Amino acid sequence: MITDSTLTYISMGALFGLTAGLSPGPLLTLVISSTLQHNKAEGIKIAFAPLITDIPVILVTFFIFSRFSQFTSVLGLVSFLGGLYVAWLGYQTLKIKGLAIETQIAKPESLKKGILTNLLNPNPYLFWLTVGIPIAFKAYEISPITAILYFLS
Repeated sequence: MITDSTLTYISMGALFGLTAGLSPGPLLTLVISSTLQHNKAEGIKIAFAPLITDIPVILVTFFIFSRFSQFTSVLGLVSFLGGLYVAWLGYQTLKIKGLAIETQIAKPESLKKGILTNLLNPNPYLFWLTVGIPIAFKAYEISPITAILYFLS
C-alpha cells in the first residue's frame, strides 16, 4: 500500500523531473535547436537522453555520497559550492545579450548529441550529489519501494 510518505517522495521526484526538463540549459537548448533544424522527432530523441545518461550519473553520485555520508561537513561544503556554482550560472544567464542560431543541413545524430551533452553537463551531477541522492537515502529509510518510485517518478 502506498503511504502518504511514499506519495510525498513520488511527488518530489516528479516535480524535480519536470523542473529539470523545463529549466533552461544546454540540453533544452539542444532540444529546441534540433527541433527547429530537423523535426520534432529529433528533438524528442534528445529529450530522452537523460533516461540513458542519468543512470550512470546516479550511480557515480550515489557511490560518492555513500562514501562521504558520515562526513556532514564535507557534504555541507559540497552543497555550498554547488549552490555557488548554480548562482554563478544564473548570473551568467542574466548577462546574455542575444542568441544567434545558425542552421546547417547535417545528419542529426540527435540521441548521440543529447547523451554527450547531458554527460558533460555539470547540472545532473550537482543535482544528484547535492539534492537527489540525499533525498533518495531518506526515501529508502521509508522503504526500498519508496526509493524506487522516487527515481521512477
